Amino acid sequence: SSDGLIMTNKHVVESDRVGYSVVTSDGTIYKDAKVLARDPYNDVAFIKVAAKNLKPAKLSDSSNYVVGQRVVAIGNALGQFQNTATEGIVSGYGRSITAGDGSGNTETLTNLIQTDAAINPGNSGGPLVTTAGEVIGMNTASAGDAQNIGFSIPISETKNQIKSVQETGKIVRPYLGVRYVPLTPELATRNDLSVDYGAYITGTVDGSPAEKAGLQEDDIITKINDDSFTANNSLQSLLAKYQVGDEITITYVRDDKTQTTKVKLEQAPTS
Repeated sequence: SSDGLIMTNKHVVESDRVGYSVVTSDGTIYKDAKVLARDPYNDVAFIKVAAKNLKPAKLSDSSNYVVGQRVVAIGNALGQFQNTATEGIVSGYGRSITAGDGSGNTETLTNLIQTDAAINPGNSGGPLVTTAGEVIGMNTASAGDAQNIGFSIPISETKNQIKSVQETGKIVRPYLGVRYVPLTPELATRNDLSVDYGAYITGTVDGSPAEKAGLQEDDIITKINDDSFTANNSLQSLLAKYQVGDEITITYVRDDKTQTTKVKLEQAPTS
C-alpha cells in the first residue's frame, strides 16, 4: 500500500529475535519494519514500515492466466543482486510441494503456480508479474535439484488476507474444516469413483463448519456455489474468494449421487 504495508513470505520474517529493514528500489532504507501478521496456513506474512506515497504494485487475477503465458520474476537474487528480473513462462498450476527453509523446518504448500523463470534464494517474497507488470503470484520456493522449476503463491489467494490485515491488523481467513486430496483421473480410476475432479474428503475436523453441514469422509466436493473445480481452481483457491460468516452452497457426490448442502464459513483457528 502507499503507506507502507508490504506482503512477503512468512519464512523471510519468521524470527521474532531479529529486526527487519526494507530497502526500496531507489535505495531508500526503512528501518524498524514491524511484522504485523504471519499466516499459519500459508507462506505469507505482512510487515509495515513508516512510509508515505509509495506506489503499490497492481494485483491481477491469477486464475485468468494459462500455461505458456510469459511472466517475469523479480527479487533480490542470492541476497546481493537487488531488483533482479528473470523471464519465463507459466509452466503449470495447482502444484503441491513440501518446502524447506534450509534449517530443518518444512511446510506443505498447495495450489502453487509453477514457472521456469529463474527463482533463487533471495527471490522469496518478490512478485511474479505479467508482461504488463501486473502481479499474479509471490515467489516462494524453487526445486533445488532441478533446472528452472520455481513456485509462486497465486495472488488471488492473498487478496482477502490483504483486506483483513488492512481492516483488522491481522490475517482472518475462512475455514471449512476438511482434510482432502485433490481428485485426479488416476486416483478416481484406482478407487472406482464416479467423478474424476474435485476435493476427495479424507476426514472432517470435529466441530468444524464441514461437520456441522453433514460432510463426511469419502464425499467428493465438486463445486462451491457456481464455481467448479478445475486445474486452476482448487478447494483452497475457491474458498479464498469468501469471507468469514459467508454462507456457501457446496455440491458434493456421495455414493454416486450428487447432493448439496449449505455451509456457514467460520474463522480459521490460529494454529
